Amino acid sequence: MAFVKEDIAALRDQARLDEIIGEVVTLRPAGVGSLKGLCPFHDERSPSFHVRPQVGHWHCFGCGEGGDVISFVQKFHHMSFPEAVQWLSDKTGVKVRDDGEGGRRTQREEPGRRQKLVEANAVAHEYFMSQLDSPEAEIGRNFLLGRGFDAATARSFELGFAPKSWDTLLKHLRGRGFTDAELLAAGVITQGNRGVYDRFRGRLIWPIKDITGTVVGFGARQLGDEDDGAKYLNTPETALYKKSQVLYGLDRARKAISTKRQVVVVEGYTDVMACHLAGIDTAVATCGTAFGEDHIRMIRRLLGDVADSSAGVSFSQSLSRGGEVIFTFDGDAAGQKAALRAFDQDQKFSAQTFVAVERHGMDPCELRQTRGDEALRALIDGREPLFAFAIRAAMESQNLETAEGRVAALRTVAPVVAGIRDNALRGEYARIVAGRLSMDTEAVRRAVATAGRGGAQAEPGTARRSNDPVAKLEREALEVALQFPSVAHTMGFDDLEGDTFLVPAHRAIHDAIRAGGGVAAAQELGAGAWLERLREDASEPVAAALSGLAVAPMPAVDDAAASAYAVGVMTALLKMSITRTIAAARGELARAKEGSEEYDSIFANIVSLETARRELESFT
Repeated sequence: MAFVKEDIAALRDQARLDEIIGEVVTLRPAGVGSLKGLCPFHDERSPSFHVRPQVGHWHCFGCGEGGDVISFVQKFHHMSFPEAVQWLSDKTGVKVRDDGEGGRRTQREEPGRRQKLVEANAVAHEYFMSQLDSPEAEIGRNFLLGRGFDAATARSFELGFAPKSWDTLLKHLRGRGFTDAELLAAGVITQGNRGVYDRFRGRLIWPIKDITGTVVGFGARQLGDEDDGAKYLNTPETALYKKSQVLYGLDRARKAISTKRQVVVVEGYTDVMACHLAGIDTAVATCGTAFGEDHIRMIRRLLGDVADSSAGVSFSQSLSRGGEVIFTFDGDAAGQKAALRAFDQDQKFSAQTFVAVERHGMDPCELRQTRGDEALRALIDGREPLFAFAIRAAMESQNLETAEGRVAALRTVAPVVAGIRDNALRGEYARIVAGRLSMDTEAVRRAVATAGRGGAQAEPGTARRSNDPVAKLEREALEVALQFPSVAHTMGFDDLEGDTFLVPAHRAIHDAIRAGGGVAAAQELGAGAWLERLREDASEPVAAALSGLAVAPMPAVDDAAASAYAVGVMTALLKMSITRTIAAARGELARAKEGSEEYDSIFANIVSLETARRELESFT
């Protein structure tokens, strides 16, 4: 499908890049007009993902990905270009027309495409919600009331009910124009020996949304003992719904997570509801799977979780830099095992990680129902550092009253302590273990060291810029040209010859800018559209380099300083170019015959160049 170019340009202008990306990545200031955060496209501990809203561009210096707002939506949401355009159009209200050259068949007309799946889920969601007020759904309403959730709460969390009928939803969706192939792809119906039928029947329904609030699937709870199947049944894996990549409640909690730099991970849908009603608005839950790597990446991006490469980061420093991750588990044996499994995941966070286990075995929903909101808040407030929990649980498995038991406890706990990446924290826990076991601290530290895993090495950051002053100036000039094209245009950037840039990579970028109409073209197209055109026409390495230069932070404290910096860089580049040209001309003059026409011409050129170099001083 082809779109009217002017409409695409308007869409890029109206879609706020920082807001679109900020929905899924916590962005923090990184200099004038620059933001940065953890890259959503690869796992990293130090933020290398930069966003320049004024330029309408983003780039990751870690993995090399970059582009404009449309390309971000494409990559993050796994959409085609037309789907991303439509998604942004719906979000911004900017109408984007088909120019008629790409054919009239749109992505919406293709069965199984993402947009059709989104629409099928949305219609099914509306249907489920409408059924919760039906007489048949009384069993579901009673279930909710029995857990402390009234009708207003059900509406707030958009809960629904699936009738026991085998094809009620199927008929409803067919009546709305969906094909069976589309409904199977969306996961709302199931294929059996006798045909297709509703996947969810006689169950309470929770909508599962992605971080943007789009319904991507459903969680369904069995209500009667006589009902067949699992207690909880979720949407199967689809193009929209990947259980390892969604967290129930994240759409509701994401702003609080980013603001408070805290996330509370619970085990069930009703636990999320209970927490939010109790004022714990950072609660989320996994959807039928263990908390894993993809979930960690999602949470770290929202927390702005940044690992400190230096040793000896204190509790308070870690907390202030990385935020809090609090796991809640049932107090039974299974819950304790789950908490210990979370210990391994903790190493993926630089945030301070805690565990909150209710000593009587109640989950958050039961605790709120039995003892109220304050008790649930107290559970979270009384969280225990996950390291301390794991160490205590390991030691409690042994009889500490005997010498043999204490030695066995040390052997059990040493690998746990050795797994702590923070050197200072590892040493502190070794001292605590020594006290609990009545052992010499150095002996415990040696046992921890022997346990084998040791502390983590600092991860390398992004590559440093060249220390060569010429290469540095060339790079800075290209950054100015891409980020301040109006300044570069005023300073005569487009008049520079290709050999102005000595570094081959920089020369290739300059050639790409010249081929795209120079910085003057940015005045006509707009900086964002101009940059995107440069990228589209360039080779892959040059396109990646353009992205990086377009988002590189400026060493300035405000807009006025940034503008002055841009002028200073361009002045220095032009002076360097003129100085180099004068030097070459003086060589030619030395070889020319004095008094000849050639000599006079070269001399006049040198005088002109010297005058131009002096005039540049007026810009600084």
